[in-house]
Amino acid sequence: MERMLPLLALGLLVAGFCPAVLCYPNCPLDKENPTQEDQDRGTHVDLGLASANVDFAFSLYKQLVLKAPDKNVIFSPLSISTALAFLSLGAHNTTLMEILRGLKFNLTETSEAEIHQSFQHLLRTLNQSSDGLQLSMGNAMFIEEQLSLLDRFMEDAKRLYGSEAFATDFQDSAVAKKFINDYVKNRTRGKITDLIEDLDSQTVMVLVNYIFFKAKWKMPFDPHDTHDSRFYWSKRRWVKVPMMSLQHVTTPYFRDEELSCTVVELKYIGNASALFILPDQDKMEEVEAMLLPETLKRWKDSLEFRHIDELYLPKFSLSRDYDLEDVLRQLGIEEVFTSKADLSGITGARNLAVSQVVHKAVLDVSEEGTEASAATGVKITLLSAFVDPKITVRFNRPFLMIIVPMDTQNIFFISKVINPKQA
Repeated sequence: MERMLPLLALGLLVAGFCPAVLCYPNCPLDKENPTQEDQDRGTHVDLGLASANVDFAFSLYKQLVLKAPDKNVIFSPLSISTALAFLSLGAHNTTLMEILRGLKFNLTETSEAEIHQSFQHLLRTLNQSSDGLQLSMGNAMFIEEQLSLLDRFMEDAKRLYGSEAFATDFQDSAVAKKFINDYVKNRTRGKITDLIEDLDSQTVMVLVNYIFFKAKWKMPFDPHDTHDSRFYWSKRRWVKVPMMSLQHVTTPYFRDEELSCTVVELKYIGNASALFILPDQDKMEEVEAMLLPETLKRWKDSLEFRHIDELYLPKFSLSRDYDLEDVLRQLGIEEVFTSKADLSGITGARNLAVSQVVHKAVLDVSEEGTEASAATGVKITLLSAFVDPKITVRFNRPFLMIIVPMDTQNIFFISKVINPKQA
């Protein structure tokens, strides 16, 4: 990779999903109350943002799987796209075009201003508290004390992306690294530690995005029903995992005969749900090849409430960290990593390039996360349901999990579980 002086290091991260509610309400955007005009405009631009974000999410997923086909996958496409859009505030010319096109925006249909407005509206929406589900997402800039940033960039960073700004002594790399990592650890309640493992000696700036999601299952799993069971990560190889279960539950369900997979939606209390996609034996690659925005829309539109006699889902924890430069280059975002980078919108000079893009993600799925009073209700069945053929869904082989907001096509997290016991 080409190097130049000085360098801009961009850090991306996402913190864990856990089935219990907790949120950081400290994002600067929280302190602003959007007007009705803002909300109406936001609804218009959100449509383009959601479509682009899903396209980017699946494109990135496919690249990550290509690099490590036998490993679990967990990442937040929304965190990554937000951080790159934030970076694009300071980009011009080819560098800017590559970033926005890499994020799958159609620049003939959506203006640069509308793109930033849509992220602004999304951040405001996500950081508004609600009963049962809360979500925290924010941005921060760590800036070398001697580096002078353009007023316009600083103003747009705060106004559009709610970014905090911190003067940082990068000459003392150990202190700078600890300062950044402590901020991330604090914002993610200890879920993400050591986001930045090393700092290039020429680093003068680090951009960080964090997302922290905790939600309660609307239909809880009773811990007393969890038992050890086999999970087949290949035809003949298996591991013992704690397998959660629900009996006689009514939930959105779709059997996709075209793609040979089963889709089950489990909802959280609040405005989010998890789609679990279970490919038939040896059909994972075919399903992955068809991960497209229209596929996700078809799945969501086809879901219907069905009575499921038995649902089995492993209890698991996943964590992954990524260096994203190679995969972003595959998506057409190249110039920003080279001496040709034009990030003059940050300082006014063309003397910055991106040295590293890192991303860490944690995902925890367990029985927890609902009031005890609701636990009784999931055991109640409709007598008429027994007229239908018995439906049993066992997530005892590799599957996909997509965490989405209920009212848009955005994707918070994508996970591929090949082996729940894989480190």
